[in-house]
Amino acid sequence: MRGRWIRTAAAGLLGLSVCLLSACGRQTAAVIIAGSTSVQPYAEVLAEDYALLRPDKLIDIQGGGSSAGITAVESGAADLGMSSRKLKESEQGLWSVEIAKDGLAVIVNPASPVGDLTLDQICGIYAADIQNWSELGGPDAKIHIITREEGSGTRSAFEELVMGDRRITNKAIVQDSNGAMRQLVADDPHSIGFISLGLVNVGERPVKAIRIDGVAPTRENVLDGSYSLFRSFLFVARSRPEGPALQFIEFIFSPGGRLLLSGEGLIAE
Repeated sequence: MRGRWIRTAAAGLLGLSVCLLSACGRQTAAVIIAGSTSVQPYAEVLAEDYALLRPDKLIDIQGGGSSAGITAVESGAADLGMSSRKLKESEQGLWSVEIAKDGLAVIVNPASPVGDLTLDQICGIYAADIQNWSELGGPDAKIHIITREEGSGTRSAFEELVMGDRRITNKAIVQDSNGAMRQLVADDPHSIGFISLGLVNVGERPVKAIRIDGVAPTRENVLDGSYSLFRSFLFVARSRPEGPALQFIEFIFSPGGRLLLSGEGLIAE
């Protein structure tokens, strides 16, 4: 991804307490956005371009996870929440809009000879039914299972799309962001994880996105329905946005905003 001009807070909701700026002698944030670490990098890119058009409207973007972003919106701590999971029944009263679709990639270390798994096999790995790579055509080595934390939109999507009514084993190593999971898989030849498809090729060290039931995780295969692992990226608010928040959303749905998201690997048709 391109360089960022915006400082983000990995601590998510804790970052919502940052000084808003008049007290620090800086410009006051026009819009505070918090939530999904999957959506966050794309929101940052959008905000970077938006700043060229509206340098007077600072967009403050923070992480924390989908559930944290929704909670921030509900409490009024953020103007917009970012979610990479569907809204729960208790959240249906919120306003929401899909800004793009994203594929979910199951990743392994590039050194792994395993490049194609079935959904049942992936479910079996994460349920700890399958514990050694030799059962899948790989080396005689224990599978190191990497997952996201509870409340993560990426984890919620994986559980819905892959696990069904099965639970992810409590022996899995938990990471709190796509970037952390990606780095761990890049460093460990016996690991497996899952991240946003648009982030597979982002980073200094490569990871390998595996085929699922013989189908490669590509934008084209998501669009034609042959690749089944994809989810919606949402912006959420307490009510229909107005003012600077609405103006930013309108930019996201402008031709320039759609082109930008597509160029970053998302499906923004």
